[in-house]
Amino acid sequence: MLAVFYFAVYVGCGLMIVRFLLPGKAPAVRAWLGACLGCALMMWLPALWAFVFRFSVTAHIFALVLLGLLTAAAWFFRAKRPLRPLGDEDRALAKTLLWVALPLTLIGAYLQWTHILCPAADGSLHTGQCTFGDLPLHLAIATGARNAAFPMDYSILPGRRLAYPFLADTFATSFMLLGTSLRFSMVFTGTVLMALTFSGYCILASRMAESRKGAVLAALLFFLNGGLGFLYLVDMQGAVLGEAGAGYGAMGHNQLQSVSGLWERIGIVLNGWYQTPANHQEFGTYNLRWSNVIADMMVPQRTTLAGWMLVIPCLYLLYDLLRPRESWGLALDEDGDGPTSVFRRRKTDAYQAALLGVLAGMLPMVNTHCFLALGLCSAGWMAWDLIHSRRQRKAALLFWGLYGGIAVALAAPQLFTWTFHQAVGNESFLQFRFNWVNNTLNGLRDGYLWFYIKNIGLPFILILLSLLEKNEKRRFIASGAFVIYLLAEFIQFQPNEYDNNKLFYIWYMLCAVLAADYAFALLDRLKGLRARPVIAGIMCVLFFSTGILAVAREMVTDEYHFSKADADAAAWVEQMTEEDAVFLTGDQHINFVSSLAGRRIVCGPDTWLRYHGFMLDEEHAEVKRFYADPIGDRALLDQYGVKYILVSGHEMGEYYVNYAALDALYALAYDRDGIRIYQVLPDAPEEGNG
Repeated sequence: MLAVFYFAVYVGCGLMIVRFLLPGKAPAVRAWLGACLGCALMMWLPALWAFVFRFSVTAHIFALVLLGLLTAAAWFFRAKRPLRPLGDEDRALAKTLLWVALPLTLIGAYLQWTHILCPAADGSLHTGQCTFGDLPLHLAIATGARNAAFPMDYSILPGRRLAYPFLADTFATSFMLLGTSLRFSMVFTGTVLMALTFSGYCILASRMAESRKGAVLAALLFFLNGGLGFLYLVDMQGAVLGEAGAGYGAMGHNQLQSVSGLWERIGIVLNGWYQTPANHQEFGTYNLRWSNVIADMMVPQRTTLAGWMLVIPCLYLLYDLLRPRESWGLALDEDGDGPTSVFRRRKTDAYQAALLGVLAGMLPMVNTHCFLALGLCSAGWMAWDLIHSRRQRKAALLFWGLYGGIAVALAAPQLFTWTFHQAVGNESFLQFRFNWVNNTLNGLRDGYLWFYIKNIGLPFILILLSLLEKNEKRRFIASGAFVIYLLAEFIQFQPNEYDNNKLFYIWYMLCAVLAADYAFALLDRLKGLRARPVIAGIMCVLFFSTGILAVAREMVTDEYHFSKADADAAAWVEQMTEEDAVFLTGDQHINFVSSLAGRRIVCGPDTWLRYHGFMLDEEHAEVKRFYADPIGDRALLDQYGVKYILVSGHEMGEYYVNYAALDALYALAYDRDGIRIYQVLPDAPEEGNG
């Protein structure tokens, strides 16, 4: 298909650019970095040309020309170093990717396939538990971006600039413009992003960890995270984790306690609505908020997934520049870099620093939280670097100036065009809030340390204990990671306090390596004990039980999303209405007009927009009044440029709909399976003549 070929061209050029600039990297690392760069360029280059040609096929053609020029420039300024061949260390890394990244990618691909507009036999479109809420927004951005002028408005709130990071969704739009279906575009791009994220973290952990087994464990700790919430399944009195007196529960309240058998409780976890012991719906009862990253971040939150795809290469390149080369704790050169070695800086690679700056500068409109987290981590590592490189401070300053200068130069226009445009002056952003979601603003739900021990589990304890050891590498990693932790622990960066987890997960991404290394260090000290395998088994149960339950829940979930009638009506809207037409609809978040057809609607749901900083009570009230009195409130149509009016099950269920007035004033353009679409004609009767 043309779209896949177009994508392959970007990946191929990304591979060549990395080959020209970083020939000394391992083959697997070059391939991963090149694929990530190719994806990032495919997100960005058409978007740049969209300011001139809209987000159109024309913009994509010009983007190819710019891609060719960038590739040619990389060849012209290529590094004059030999290409690194495949070695034993690379084969060991390949095994890690084969045994860890590949199975996780297959799980991710399955979840993408089953969770994004999965067709049923009756023609309805299904999703999963985790994507039920967020997917319609991502679909609306992807479908609404077709041929849109840049900077775009919200398709669910015309007239308001879309400052929510949109490039993960327009990545799918590019495929749609080149001929693929909405479902294929979302599933294919989502699977690619998941594959690069799984592979990338394995490569990053292999670079940071002191052993290959430490890298493997770190990857599993990160992707199968979840904490100690699984203990609620065996808690017969509601008191094991400190909730004495919670008592036996019922549907919607302390539900895990509504049955007493372990298998019955596992059944509730697998079949209930957010009953997994990672991110539990009954927050007041259990206070479980450490969502599994696969089930609750990577699959439903495309911006987070794309941000991780891009921020992991940044962290890898930055760490690789600051730390001398080592192979899982064994020094490969005279500089050394053992666990307690003195920090040393080697000669800065300007090519790597420049590429790092470019990748970092692309981040804000891929995922702003990842850009912020990278900046905070960089600040911590820069402080460490300048303190410990006294004899080479000039070289250190040159490196940070090159990396930071490029990143800021590329990021600043994005921040001023989109992020600051929405966040500055909006009281919903940047508030003081201590201890994240554990703080009710009237006190803490759980004790401070207990909240994190219960939610993050044994890895949290290992992270803290690892810092007590005299191990410079671990302390260096922590010097950047805990800057992220501290800011996220005291400042709420957006209206939804839960979204600070997008910062905490970058902290955990780095610190999972510390936990894994320290876990194996402890086990090594237990050599000779006959109970050592039992201890290791208990640790695995504590590490992974909650995360496995969360992923298993998503593997079996099947939620009804759009009916066949919705899909048929959306197809009619795409074929028979103008691409820029505005529809008046209810505030339902499952809206085929915006999500499947990509048309603009007067006002979308608070489910998303309130958390983006918009308070829309007045707009929702206006819409409700119109459905009740289409004659008296007809001015609303002129105010918003409405061309079509939708009456479906939602509007009939939520509003009083005056059918007589609608039939008298407007042409009935579509009437099938309980869905009506009225067209607002230019010569419609004047007010009061209906």
